[in-house]
Amino acid sequence: MTTTVTRTFRVEPPPETVIEYLKDFAHAEQWDPGTESCRRIGSGPIQLGSSWLNTSRIAGITTELTYTLERLTEDTIVLVGRNDSATSTDTITVRPDGTGSQVTYRADIEMHSVAGKLAGPAVKLVFEKLGHDTERQLVQALNAL
Repeated sequence: MTTTVTRTFRVEPPPETVIEYLKDFAHAEQWDPGTESCRRIGSGPIQLGSSWLNTSRIAGITTELTYTLERLTEDTIVLVGRNDSATSTDTITVRPDGTGSQVTYRADIEMHSVAGKLAGPAVKLVFEKLGHDTERQLVQALNAL
């Protein structure tokens, strides 16, 4: 079962500033309320294949996913996080909006375990709440750039 949460919002910085900031997933510590830590695996420039170890706590459960930057264009970032029980695909699209940007953040969370699949409706509620909180914190972080 896949749960999808999407948010679209406007921020003050231009698209190139937003993309440059968000492509470094280590910044998730600043804008993702579920993230407890997010550290880069490896070094060098951030590019396709760059990865991060993300530790999140959601609804009282701590989990680690390894995220990989799988797509990076001038207006789109796709990060895919994986572990044995879930795959999270985060697609961020950034478009010009006046002097700022319109950001669409879509998270597709696929649960691999039977228990996760059975808990589908509850999982959706938890991730909708998290989506609301993430939008609020992401707007604050981006507008502070």
